[in-house]
Amino acid sequence: MHVDSHQSSDAAVLERGDTIAGEPFSVGSGFDALSLRHGMFSGEMDPLIMVDHFVMTEPTFGPHAHAGLSAVSILFEDSRGAFHNKDSLGNDIDLMPGDLYWLKAGRGAVHDEKPRPGARTHGLQLFVNLPAAMKYDAPDSMHVRASDMPVLSGDGYRARLMLGESGEIQSQRSPALPMTILDVQLGKEVRFEHRVPSGQAVFILSIDGTTGVKLGRQNATLSRGKSVAFSRAATLESLVLTATEQAQVAILQAAPISEPFVQRGPFAMSTQAEVDAMFAAHEAGRLGSIDT
Repeated sequence: MHVDSHQSSDAAVLERGDTIAGEPFSVGSGFDALSLRHGMFSGEMDPLIMVDHFVMTEPTFGPHAHAGLSAVSILFEDSRGAFHNKDSLGNDIDLMPGDLYWLKAGRGAVHDEKPRPGARTHGLQLFVNLPAAMKYDAPDSMHVRASDMPVLSGDGYRARLMLGESGEIQSQRSPALPMTILDVQLGKEVRFEHRVPSGQAVFILSIDGTTGVKLGRQNATLSRGKSVAFSRAATLESLVLTATEQAQVAILQAAPISEPFVQRGPFAMSTQAEVDAMFAAHEAGRLGSIDT
């Protein structure tokens, strides 16, 4: 969906525990979002390149290509109606409220996502980087239905394990880099704990409400629309969320890639020359196509 141009060397200085607010943007009358990009996080967002927290009510972007990254769509349960996904891998499916769709673009894929008439899609769109060794892989995809996601529940909290694992509970695995994604809803004064394995970094976004966040010695307070990126854990550590009011929080956890890359719009490659080659390949129709 939303595309922008950035290089990994453009990052500003960021202190650990700093909270970052998403930048508002809209397209036409049917797309509004808060956007968070890797250049805002001094590399601490790795392997995430971009996270858009969006509401979409009308077709907006049309068919577009990706390469060198994964484009991941996360739908929250308060979405209404179907979110139609069609891509050059041959997929033609409706994502329903609570679903997840992972498109590993690899060496190139084209897709289009849009709400069906009358639908309102509330969710996250992620760009997840691929390491250099995977940037020319064949495209792959995965659809995880909400009904297939384990739910962790306790006194005042409900956490959907959309992908990956939390403690002994496992959900499906991505077709690219391993990643854990949790959609957590908390009642007032409720505490939720998730164990973060050694070597994993965590990106946390407040979808609604205000939440205290603590990982080892790193901590932050997140109000709606704000996020924090915690560097990789040295040992197995507890990530603790404490809500001061009813809240919803997204947790995105993965091992950083720690490789330089160049992003231009929907492509993320190791060098500028590779990015230019991808644009040329797309113009020549070599990244695939879909019928609209």
